[in-house]
Amino acid sequence: MGYSYPNTKLFIDGIWCDGASCRTMSVIDPATDQEIGLVACAETEDLESAAQSVARGFEIWRKFPAMERQEIMYKAATFLRQRVNEISWIMTKEEGKPLKESYYEILKAASMIEWFAEEGKRAYGKIIPSRHFDVMQFSFLRPVGPVAAFTPWNFPINQVVRKLCGALAAGCSIVIKAPEETPASPAALVQTFLDAGVPESVIALVYGCPEQISDFLISHPIIQKISFTGSTSVGKRVASLAGRYMKRSTMELGGHAPVLVFDDADLDEAVSILVKAKLLNSGQVCISPTRFLIQDRIFPAFLENYIALTETIKVGNGIEKGVDMGPLANKRRIPFLKGLIFDALEKGAILHCGNVRIGVTGNFFKPTVLTNVPIEARIMNEEPFGPVSIINRFSTIEEAVSEANRLRFGLASYAFTQSIERFHIISTEVNVGMMTINHNGLSFPELPFGGMKDSGYGTEGGSQAIDAYLETKLVTFASC
Repeated sequence: MGYSYPNTKLFIDGIWCDGASCRTMSVIDPATDQEIGLVACAETEDLESAAQSVARGFEIWRKFPAMERQEIMYKAATFLRQRVNEISWIMTKEEGKPLKESYYEILKAASMIEWFAEEGKRAYGKIIPSRHFDVMQFSFLRPVGPVAAFTPWNFPINQVVRKLCGALAAGCSIVIKAPEETPASPAALVQTFLDAGVPESVIALVYGCPEQISDFLISHPIIQKISFTGSTSVGKRVASLAGRYMKRSTMELGGHAPVLVFDDADLDEAVSILVKAKLLNSGQVCISPTRFLIQDRIFPAFLENYIALTETIKVGNGIEKGVDMGPLANKRRIPFLKGLIFDALEKGAILHCGNVRIGVTGNFFKPTVLTNVPIEARIMNEEPFGPVSIINRFSTIEEAVSEANRLRFGLASYAFTQSIERFHIISTEVNVGMMTINHNGLSFPELPFGGMKDSGYGTEGGSQAIDAYLETKLVTFASC
């Protein structure tokens, strides 16, 4: 393809630069275990420069008319589409997912940019009827101020683009703390916005020690809004810190998505959709289907078909043609999954396939299917974040709903049924932020994306997503 993996620098105050100490971290290809590049690490003085930069940038960007912001964002989406082949190659090298998944992620990001660009024009105010004839009352929305965003490695562009576009569409500036494991694709995304005409001081991009960066930025008086995507344990710490400093925040945290397949479901369709969804990005997806609950009558057929399709999946280097699933993201993932699986087997679970590392180079792991997994097993309570399917039986809808709601997670869920009655019950009684029934349709730009309970709060999609970056101001005026 003729592409090469770049070293990644910080972007602060209009300059791609090294950190103050010139400290770097290695970027490792998860398919080969080889170092492919370096990423610069920010020190405290770099973070201060980033905060001061976006403070200046905010004063510039907030004065851009919404129509102008829209035009610039549309240009960024165009540039992203034009560069999709190179950026998808970069993403696959650093994250591991197959090229086709990287390609789709980038095109989806371009659509996300366009969606938010349009929403920025619709931040309407209100005229409020007054109690007195000579008084006028109105409210309007204005950007909340500079934003600090923290994003994970599993979707290096799409996790950034939701936060970046919400901020830009509202008129906010932003400091992005992107993942050190996958730094080059977020940097390429930022470059498309700069090339499109976003003033250079409006965006800052930093890498380094996550705790140091989060502590500094969240407590900084310039930063007015926090957006975080990551694990529940870290998210609770970030939310607590944001609350201490009275910063509004959006939290998109972990999940443990239940899947309810009823005996009237289209079995072939359900299996096809669920295998694909489960193994997307090697199962390293916060909304990945995890606890499969299959009604008794169809359990044997579902299990047989699910295993058969799972075993056709080609695992390999995502750069190669024909690969369906790439490696896990890092060396820690396989021992973690093996530990969860061992614990489940010790407690009586049945292994049907998988639980095998593939080769000795790279982080390749065979898709795994477990059944008869008791609720006391760790994997029934901890997010596996990998290609492990837990398939258990249920008899009644009450039993299925009870299990779906058992955990404190409440991000996503899946269901398959032809019954309107069942549709009504599960759509109202399963306590999650998102549910998709008879298809997989959770993460389009126009749809709300977020959870409840320990899976966080706020949404990063749909018409409500821009609200977190705006504040309401009331003006009431009496004529003299």
